[in-house]
Amino acid sequence: MNLIKFKKIDSESWRAAMELSVSPEQEKFVASITPPVAIALAKAYIRPDGKNIEPYCVYHSGEMIDFFNLHYTLGSKEDYWLFHFFIGEKFQRRGYGSETINALIQHLKQNHPSCQCLRLTVHPENEAGKKFYLKLGFKEEHILTFGEPTYSISI
Repeated sequence: MNLIKFKKIDSESWRAAMELSVSPEQEKFVASITPPVAIALAKAYIRPDGKNIEPYCVYHSGEMIDFFNLHYTLGSKEDYWLFHFFIGEKFQRRGYGSETINALIQHLKQNHPSCQCLRLTVHPENEAGKKFYLKLGFKEEHILTFGEPTYSISI
């Protein structure tokens, strides 16, 4: 049984989401703003590049553990992006990252059937992040997006 559940951030969950954080050493890997959820929520409102942006909290056994933004062009096959994904500092090293990515792929299959590819960027200094995504089946595309290496996985 999958204990990972997604919920779009709403008027009831945004304050709790703002409390999620990573260690100070990891902050630059998630966002240039602290708390990282603040910039992610702003992007959902502003919609840079005209994309649909859905901010999600991720829960494990009913407890909020992590966060991500899904950016996409509706009906696209390859314009789906994962941004600002992080596991809350006190929940790291428990396998929730892998569970969340696998659940996100299932979410895309069910709710965005045209999606054939999910992309993300990884901060150039985030060696643990690079290894994590490669282990999950992402491939490095050898291009930079917003100055960061781009990775993708087929859906």
